Amino acid sequence: MATDRIATVAPVPEAAATGKVAAVYADIKATKNITFVPNMWRVLATNPDHLELVWTRLKAIMHPEASGRTSQLDPLTRELIALAVSATNGCSYCVNSHTAAARKLGLGVEALGEVMAVIALFNSTNAIADGYQIEPDILPPQE
Repeated sequence: MATDRIATVAPVPEAAATGKVAAVYADIKATKNITFVPNMWRVLATNPDHLELVWTRLKAIMHPEASGRTSQLDPLTRELIALAVSATNGCSYCVNSHTAAARKLGLGVEALGEVMAVIALFNSTNAIADGYQIEPDILPPQE
């Protein structure tokens, strides 16, 4: 059954955005250097405070340079972490979004395959270790 529905609520179109929503939409497009507001943000805009909260958090963590901050992680590394978590959580929207962002940052198809292999490997070994309840014996330094 074909439908134009993209979510459980009607997204807020860019043309209908006012106030806080319009400001966040403009910031999303400027920060991400894109010409449209993605569906995720248009759906979150049904609750302007939630939209602002999620965007502010995402911008601070995924685009720290936009706020004049520096990061120990480069943009591609941040996108690959987001991709790994999204794939593990089974979020197709986020898998597609972060794959597109990683590809835009130069990740090739073969490297994407390696990323997926690492994700699959550690989802498997994590499940094994968790299933056996193996006690950790290799610990990070306590600095």
